Amino acid sequence: MKPSLSSPDAGSPPRTSPDSCPLCGADGAVHFHRDAHRDYYRCPRCALVHVPAASHLPSEAERTVYDQHENSPLDPGYRRFLGRLFIPLQARLAPGAQGLDFGAGPGPTLSVMFEEAGHPMAIYDPFYAPHPEVLERRYDFITATEVVEHLFAPGHELERLASRLRPGGWLGLMTKRVTSKEAFVGWHYILDPTHVCFFSEATFHWLARHLGMRVEFPAADVVLLQKPDLEA
Repeated sequence: MKPSLSSPDAGSPPRTSPDSCPLCGADGAVHFHRDAHRDYYRCPRCALVHVPAASHLPSEAERTVYDQHENSPLDPGYRRFLGRLFIPLQARLAPGAQGLDFGAGPGPTLSVMFEEAGHPMAIYDPFYAPHPEVLERRYDFITATEVVEHLFAPGHELERLASRLRPGGWLGLMTKRVTSKEAFVGWHYILDPTHVCFFSEATFHWLARHLGMRVEFPAADVVLLQKPDLEA
């Protein structure tokens, strides 16, 4: 019987990734799945599933994929989609809380929704709004919708975002989560060549401990992390 492409050959030791985990830095990630285009490895420490750096797209090709996105604040369907993060996060914010939308993309929309609700917003995107000065400010909340799965260095970026939060501030993330190996094999989410990191609930629990934050899961693809309030 032919060995499954999603697992090492029977009797062979598990193949390990040539890269350290891009989230926690641990070595020894074990082969998790292989499809027609890429291999995927799972970290034994934080459970992140990631694509080795050798399979990452070059910047120009990555930008070409993003240029095909047609998101707009005028699209009610896109607003409903973003509402899965907007509604639970906005309910936790004080009036006038200031925010940053990280990875806003070619058609910033979530920032518009928060501004309509009375929250001043800054935006940052390495391709479409490359304004590094906004990453030097502090915020009451930071959002990243459909972003973390694209990050080549998620550990660095998420630590940086957490450092930009004021005490009691919120980091709101939106990304689909790994639920099982069986589901991963047939998952449409891995077909996007710009998706290189895949988080599970266990991964976010590790991240919360690492950042010293509290974690909530208000929806299947939404994660809220809160920085401790020094006055609490």
